[in-house]
Amino acid sequence: MRTPPPGLSDTPLVVALVVPSQGPAGVFGPSCESAARLAAEETNAAGGVLGREIRLLTVDGGAPPRRVAAEVGSLVALGAVDGVVGWHTSAVRQALLPRIAGRVPYVYTAQYEGGERTEGVFLTGESDAAQLLPAMRLLTETAGVRRWCTVGNDYVWPRVTARAARAHARACGGRVRDEVFVPLGTDDFAAVLRRVERCEADGVLMLLVGADAALFNREFARRGLHQRCLRLSTHMDENILLATGAEATEGLWAAAGFFETLATAESLDFGARYTARFGVHAPVVGSLGESCFEGVRLLAALAERAGSLDVRAMCAVRDSVSYEGPRGAVRLRGNHLAQRLYLARADVFDFHVVTEL
Repeated sequence: MRTPPPGLSDTPLVVALVVPSQGPAGVFGPSCESAARLAAEETNAAGGVLGREIRLLTVDGGAPPRRVAAEVGSLVALGAVDGVVGWHTSAVRQALLPRIAGRVPYVYTAQYEGGERTEGVFLTGESDAAQLLPAMRLLTETAGVRRWCTVGNDYVWPRVTARAARAHARACGGRVRDEVFVPLGTDDFAAVLRRVERCEADGVLMLLVGADAALFNREFARRGLHQRCLRLSTHMDENILLATGAEATEGLWAAAGFFETLATAESLDFGARYTARFGVHAPVVGSLGESCFEGVRLLAALAERAGSLDVRAMCAVRDSVSYEGPRGAVRLRGNHLAQRLYLARADVFDFHVVTEL
């Protein structure tokens, strides 16, 4: 039996870490797991949570949603885990909710479509309402983008976000001229790109996950579309840039609450600690992976503030929960983490942060 760190209870606090190890999102899954592990180790070194050591139990969130829900639901029903944290698609989140909502705290870390109000679900990720309209407005004002085409994977997040984008485009004096949705794991975007060309878009709103986004970027550049059409993504990190390739990142923009190149004291300190722990060849941690660090930190802060892992107790104190992390000073407002958001331009394999939204 594993011996707990000195001063901590021999009853660990087991957290199901639901992150992708397969499928399109698998490209940044390792960074999610590493960032969460760093958060758990640092929390344990500081005394754990309620005197208990955090232990992470990784579940593959890249599997089909029903399979993920069945596995995590069984762990919760058996009392094998005390909480759930992780990055996974909204389709997985919606499959999980009927199995675990209200039974254990659930911290969902992905950037998502917004609107989640289920009791006991806490969200660290950016929402479209906070970042998409400001980002579209800035690209309209600075680059003259008015004719948009939305390209997304075919599930809840891209579909809901596309509806919001129509209104945002109109508010900026523009219009969404076409919308195209493709299955997760699509490997041929030729027909999609023909539609982008036909609608004469000067801006593409990319709502594609992981490797799908990287492949789209490569085909986009091969057709020369990057020379006349910008791309904006609210779901893009440095791992996807690496998968995209240097020749296909020109004209690519991203909005997020964290970038590896974000030059704040908090982000630079996080980067130094991450490198010291995992080495210079560790998976790159952008907004998607770093969100899992935030997830573990938020769960710990909620439990300490409530003095309990009870969902109702956490909900009662949530509006008084705040902490400082890689994204700076953050706090819960309702069940969403309030944080600064940024717009960045791809610069080969890095992001150049242009402005705070």
